[in-house]
Amino acid sequence: MSDYHDFDHFGLDPLIVAAVKEMGYTTPTPIQSKAIPVVLKGRDVMGAAQTGTGKTAGFALPIIQRLLPQANTSMSPARHPVRALVLAPTRELAEQVADNFKKYISKTALRCATVYGGVDMDPQTQALRSGVEIVVATPGRLLDHLQQKNTSLAQVQIVVLDEADRMLDMGFLPDISRILNLLPKERQSLMFSATFSEEIKKLAANFLRDPLLLEVARRNAPAELIKQEVVRVHESEKTDALLTLLKTRGAGGGRMTQVLVFVNAKIECRRLARQLQKAGVNADAIHGDKSQDERMKALEAFKKGEIEVLVATDVAARGLDIVELPAVINYDVPFNAEDYVHRIGRTGRAGASGLAIMLMTGADERGVQAIEKLTKQKFETQTVAVERPRGERRDRPPRRERGERPARAHAPSPKPVDDFFTKPYEPAAESGEALAEEETAPRERGKKAARVAALLGGSKR
Repeated sequence: MSDYHDFDHFGLDPLIVAAVKEMGYTTPTPIQSKAIPVVLKGRDVMGAAQTGTGKTAGFALPIIQRLLPQANTSMSPARHPVRALVLAPTRELAEQVADNFKKYISKTALRCATVYGGVDMDPQTQALRSGVEIVVATPGRLLDHLQQKNTSLAQVQIVVLDEADRMLDMGFLPDISRILNLLPKERQSLMFSATFSEEIKKLAANFLRDPLLLEVARRNAPAELIKQEVVRVHESEKTDALLTLLKTRGAGGGRMTQVLVFVNAKIECRRLARQLQKAGVNADAIHGDKSQDERMKALEAFKKGEIEVLVATDVAARGLDIVELPAVINYDVPFNAEDYVHRIGRTGRAGASGLAIMLMTGADERGVQAIEKLTKQKFETQTVAVERPRGERRDRPPRRERGERPARAHAPSPKPVDDFFTKPYEPAAESGEALAEEETAPRERGKKAARVAALLGGSKR
């Protein structure tokens, strides 16, 4: 299969090519060179490419080309049925894919709508009922609209599963199956992802028909232009080490100005963002507990450079397309080794170089080894001289967040101990004889002994 050196040689409509060139694209990426001609022919495709290599354009451009003959300027919703459906695992990825589609079709009469949860359904409902040819959606919210009969999938010609492995990880398989059962049997099906596990291949066997596997890089390999570093730190110095890196690893040894920092938990995400803010870093957090509007505002501020550091959970690991993002820092080693590939894939995109740093504590060795096994590489660990002013104490998370027992506010002063309780037991000499003398003493004095019950050892009389 020959490579293409520009977008003019794919046979795309001049309106599509013009829109692509306005976006600044000149040379197709390897996955685009391989995928676009195959999708244009109507073949089912399994596209495996490392994140950041242009998978979206690899399926979006040929889809638009195939739908163009049916484009029209009619105002009737019936003239704009859904003909292409793209399913994505997260809101951020759905928004990004839809944004690219809208730019590619900007000079045509085609329409595109985005459907995802966490926001008001009414604007989405209006867009769907007015008629759109292309829908980019997360599975759950799309099923909500289908249940309310806001749209129909009866005329879908092309369906795409983007980041299919992530959708399976997030438990979307039942929803995906329900949606696929609503589509026409005769359709073109595409599956694109950065990684392909055995579970994905099983799904593809039921979802695709005689698919063509397209791979442009080693499976699960991070982009070659990303410089990867592992810094060994003590758990108690992680935040100080992060601050040191932010101050010293920028251009010319200066301050880093646009960094995406990944953590594993929402509570850690909030805490770390607050600590960075207290240290004078313009930082914000993005995680699943934030509303969609809050997340989008934080992302926009980060893209514009108004926020220096964006602390994120893996909700942001897929779908973030930030132009020339210089660095990604893994504050926490990811639980899943494949997530490492997706995290660092936010940098080094579209041919640009990038830096990926991972902080490693003694408890993270097994996680790092799993990443090395997956990516077929061996990390050389480094250390960093933590810059901490004398006398400064870094705020630590509350003891209950660390799983420790809370300490008492005031420890009581120790009470004096009686020596009697510290001496070893010493039996009295001839204790039996002494006891016998004690028992017989009253009789010797001429007094009548008290009667004792037989059960207690007394006389039966």
